[in-house]
Amino acid sequence: MNIDSVHFTPGMSLLGGLIIGLASALFLLANGRIAGISGILGGLLRPKADDVVWRVAFLLGLVLAPAVLSLFIAPLTPTIEAGPTTLIIAGLLVGIGTRYGGGCTSGHGVCGLSRLSPRSLIATLAFMGSGVAIVFAMRHLMVHP
Repeated sequence: MNIDSVHFTPGMSLLGGLIIGLASALFLLANGRIAGISGILGGLLRPKADDVVWRVAFLLGLVLAPAVLSLFIAPLTPTIEAGPTTLIIAGLLVGIGTRYGGGCTSGHGVCGLSRLSPRSLIATLAFMGSGVAIVFAMRHLMVHP
């Protein structure tokens, strides 16, 4: 295994993780709610009158924060090695998985594990294990042209 030293950023990754953890804790303390993105977005599908504003503000923050940050630092250019069909299928599978698992990576992996939730531990092990298995299969078991 080779580590891409140009894109290996443990310091920035640690800082990002700390910020996500702090934001999740502050969100829970301020609102009494878990910062699970799929639950926040899903709550807009059947909105309650007092829920819409904070949900929209949260989701706008997810989109606008990187845009504002890109004014101060050069944005990264992601490389996606998949076609539109693969991305659509992957997105649908993730959506099904979040409904089936009762939450997403942010809800279970960040917020649930920090609250020592056994359900979140099982969900996190399931989606991380599935990800490892899929990457292994795609890289080592499937024949590539």
